[in-house]
Amino acid sequence: MDEAALRAQLAALGGSLFARGYSVGTAGNISVRLPDGFLMTPTNSCLGRLDPARISKLAPDFSHVSGDKPSKEVFMHRAVLTARPDAGAVVHLHSTHATAIACLAEPGEFAPIPPLTPYFVMRVGRFLPVIRYYRPGDGAMEKDIHEAAKGAKAVLLANHGPVVSGRTLEDAVHAAEELEEAARLALLLRGAGARSLTPAQVDDLLNTFG
Repeated sequence: MDEAALRAQLAALGGSLFARGYSVGTAGNISVRLPDGFLMTPTNSCLGRLDPARISKLAPDFSHVSGDKPSKEVFMHRAVLTARPDAGAVVHLHSTHATAIACLAEPGEFAPIPPLTPYFVMRVGRFLPVIRYYRPGDGAMEKDIHEAAKGAKAVLLANHGPVVSGRTLEDAVHAAEELEEAARLALLLRGAGARSLTPAQVDDLLNTFG
């Protein structure tokens, strides 16, 4: 897919996430890997009203090349994209249920959402590390995100929200959606003795689809 098509896809998928309440106001940001750098949603932009032509373009070293000024959380995307060379995109949201889990889970946890469904395991994986709280925009979190992302497709920022990667932009969006649904299910079933997938079933899914 060429850059123009990726810009249009980013705007369309951002709009879809916004329309369904996965982000509100100017919350959340998205990045996409290009052969010659990266695309990133601009600072203080709304995912529901992205102009493809104004989406930020960054060089391979993540410096600003063109378009509007990028999100102040460039470092968050850099942390994941450098830790995961296979990742083609990163989606950061403040989606309600995943953020609720990020408020309940203890920093340092690696599986705050149980493997309730195969699709959560297939899209998000076995691990979902919880990064300790940092003030939004604080670049000090980059190191922690980078280290966690080496072994996980997604992380939760304590009291903040999810950061999710995928092989393509569509993959990253689908994984972010699946994470939000898994978080909703986990909260709905909390204390009800729900049956989780067994370690063997998780291994089978990861070996087949991972």
